[in-house]
Amino acid sequence: MRKFLRIGLITLASLLSAGCPRPVRPPTPAAPPTAPAAETRGAALYVVNPAESLVLIHVYRGGALARLGHNHVVASKSLRGRIWIHPALPRSGFELAFPVAQLIVDDPELRASAGPEFQSSIKEADKDGTRKNMLRPEVLDAERYPEVTVRSLRIEGAPQAPKITARLTIRDASRDLEIPAKIAREADRLRATGAFDIRQTDFGMKPFSVGLGALEVQDRLHIKFDVVAEEGE
Repeated sequence: MRKFLRIGLITLASLLSAGCPRPVRPPTPAAPPTAPAAETRGAALYVVNPAESLVLIHVYRGGALARLGHNHVVASKSLRGRIWIHPALPRSGFELAFPVAQLIVDDPELRASAGPEFQSSIKEADKDGTRKNMLRPEVLDAERYPEVTVRSLRIEGAPQAPKITARLTIRDASRDLEIPAKIAREADRLRATGAFDIRQTDFGMKPFSVGLGALEVQDRLHIKFDVVAEEGE
């Protein structure tokens, strides 16, 4: 009986991942978000370097049959935006965004560096299925909402380890979050690193599930960021 249940769940998961959602067209490249001049006056301005910046989203399996699934590493290497650092830290801020259609699923090198929970091997067909599920209307709804954005609301504390309150917008939902970060400035470069958790359901997303929840994606997502920006306009 267990053998048939396992085969049935695997088959159902394959059928769902191989579905045919609406095609998602990558968004037209745009200039980085621009902060109002009043906010940046007197501040050092930095432009995000997408080639050196990385956002990682760790997705975890769940349910009674979690052992049949995989944890996933989803990455953005297309971050864009601006950061401004003012001598009076509370006047500093940032505006960042990345296109969801360009998210990368389970890059082997990123999985290898993500820790023991992500060491299992994943077939290309399974990666494609995960990506299709991720972009479908019930989750990121990439066709209607092509970008994820985050904008600072308040920055306090020490310049090297500020307390940041930011507004994260996914789909048509926004949530204000406290984001711990470490900031390093060297010559004309700035680097910000940190990590935080969110819940998919807080942003109107429905975590993937089959077999009445026997195999599912956990609601919690763990997000890590490494943002490199260079001084400029």
